[in-house]
Amino acid sequence: MGEDRTTLSYRQAGVDIDAGAALVDRIKPLAASTQRAGVMGGLGGFGALFDLKQTGYRDPVLVAATDGVGTKLKIAIESGHHDTVGIDLVAMCVNDLIVQGAEPLFFLDYFASGALSVEEAASVVAGIAEGCRQAGAALVGGETAELPGLYAAGDYDLAGFSVGAVEREEILPHAVKEGDVVIGVAASGVHSNGFSLVRRVVEKNGLAWDVPAPFEPGRSLAEALLEPTRIYVRPLLSAIRETGAIKALAHITGGGLPENLPRVLPDGQAARIHLDEIPLPPVFPWLAKSGPIEEAELLRTFNCGVGMVVIAEADAAERIMAHLTAAGEKAFRLGEIEPREDSSVVFEGKLALDEK
Repeated sequence: MGEDRTTLSYRQAGVDIDAGAALVDRIKPLAASTQRAGVMGGLGGFGALFDLKQTGYRDPVLVAATDGVGTKLKIAIESGHHDTVGIDLVAMCVNDLIVQGAEPLFFLDYFASGALSVEEAASVVAGIAEGCRQAGAALVGGETAELPGLYAAGDYDLAGFSVGAVEREEILPHAVKEGDVVIGVAASGVHSNGFSLVRRVVEKNGLAWDVPAPFEPGRSLAEALLEPTRIYVRPLLSAIRETGAIKALAHITGGGLPENLPRVLPDGQAARIHLDEIPLPPVFPWLAKSGPIEEAELLRTFNCGVGMVVIAEADAAERIMAHLTAAGEKAFRLGEIEPREDSSVVFEGKLALDEK
């Protein structure tokens, strides 16, 4: 047999370099829209430069966080709605920075797919840029990886990385004690955790992504479930600085209140949570009924309407809630800190699962 002398190209192997270059051109203006003090240069270098001195910190400590969006991406991919998952990506990182009192400074993203679609990727990155603008962080770079054979056709994955700064003496948590008040800050929906269970409920009920959402008239099921994770950075950063009374923050992600609140509590202390105080978004009663899913499982899987928790002195609680309300957040008294007996999180009352 004769030797096959047909030449091969990277494109034939499934990687389109030209598409990658086209995407970079598309996202340069998006990154430029997120500029802030400290950024040096633009996209295209081997690394991003940031001048911390320009931010005005006296004795800064850097705080870093990384996260993804999870299987919420499957809904975006299957429904063709790609414009909000980038906001989720930023939120999952920067909300973890603010709980330590840190201001997000810059953000980088990692976008991986089997075959790069410039339109889809640009839509995702537009969402990332929007999330960065909401958080006050600069989008300084990232990586777009085309990995044929590793990802199925049409699939993609996202990861995000953010760095923030906080003055050394202002690092949270600190001085949490018995009698402090626990304040809840409302979630915008499911956020970005528990979507493997959400998708199982949708599948079990035989629903398509384009049907009207049973719990939110006027939107498709996909649109309602893809409501992006709320970014709490600016309101909380302002409340920290202007009230001087916030002792601890907890970002309520996977594991819900039972797993995330103990991360900011000192040994020997517990949080008593009044479940009937939570303004429950209608998606959660729908999940509970359609699963069905028991309350305990909801609480350990989802945020159940509490996207962020604030702990403060009792006499500062009303002032902090007023500040957050003025900033556009829905804040409510959720509980109090007490001596620990058995569990570090004690629930009282019930979620309003039958009222919607």
